[in-house]
Amino acid sequence: MMLAILAAAVIAAPADLTWMAGSWTHEKDGVVTRETWLAPLGGAMSGAGQTNRPGKAARAEFMTITVEPAGLTFTAHVQGQAPTPFVAIASDPGSAVFENKAHDFPQRVMYRRCGENLCAGIEGLVGGKPRAEHWTYRRVAPAD
Repeated sequence: MMLAILAAAVIAAPADLTWMAGSWTHEKDGVVTRETWLAPLGGAMSGAGQTNRPGKAARAEFMTITVEPAGLTFTAHVQGQAPTPFVAIASDPGSAVFENKAHDFPQRVMYRRCGENLCAGIEGLVGGKPRAEHWTYRRVAPAD
């Protein structure tokens, strides 16, 4: 069992997510959503996201991906809320899915490379009904 846990930690380390690093943008119907991910360093990745909707204040959040006792963990830091962890349920060289079934919405956070782009999404239930949001980001700057 310990060998399986160690193997999972090696396979699902932030270094395996280098394909996410860089600055990305998505524009649709006047809404601009941006994410920037720093390249993995010291067992962690840090990211920042910003959404601008016409006529509304910008919404920003900070994200980290770290290896925790529960496994590879994406933690969202949203203004006015406690940090929310999502643990990887799947990870391979071009995609990662994180889940927190106890969270209100979303319950899943997903990233994958789609060609030169970065595809991302959140999914879950709201009032018992499925809800999903997806973004196809184009690269605006590589990571350092």
